[in-house]
Amino acid sequence: MLIKNWTKGLIEAGCDEVGRGCLSGPVVAAAVILKESFFHEFINDSKKLTAKSRQQMASYIKQHAWDYAVAELPPSVIDEHNILNASIQAMHLALDSLNVRPEHVLVDGNRFHPYGLTPHTCIVKGDSKVLSIACASILAKTYRDELMGKLHQDYPQYGWKQNMGYATKIHREALNLHGPSPHHRKSFKLRYD
Repeated sequence: MLIKNWTKGLIEAGCDEVGRGCLSGPVVAAAVILKESFFHEFINDSKKLTAKSRQQMASYIKQHAWDYAVAELPPSVIDEHNILNASIQAMHLALDSLNVRPEHVLVDGNRFHPYGLTPHTCIVKGDSKVLSIACASILAKTYRDELMGKLHQDYPQYGWKQNMGYATKIHREALNLHGPSPHHRKSFKLRYD
């Protein structure tokens, strides 16, 4: 059972990102604030759900959350600031886009930069422990998967519709054969000789 309230009585925003380990595409983050009445028995860490279930859960979250936002940062920012800093920056952008101001930020993982004066708590494997972080992981994953599917149409040789930009064998072989696209992260290892 996922924890609903980490700190009782405060407006909490759960944050998560996806795409850190990818060779291509943006890093995407989401922030979610849940209503007290929010409940769905099948919401879990996005990696534990099928693509169809994630889509269904994403629709439910968008309809029933108090507030949510999704933000992305392109490979150029990742290359300039490194993937950890870009991931945290994307989470800050998602928080900035919320209409409701959180009083506490819950972050999946063990690293985060202060978000103004708002206190935060880093929770390792938070997407499988805290409901708002699990919701953020679902929104970020469904958003990024849809985006990578669209990018796949222009660059089908990399197999992004299936691998979402991760370093699968097909993706690595395509990189060796065709070289990188404008959507690849130049600071990542892209040659596999």
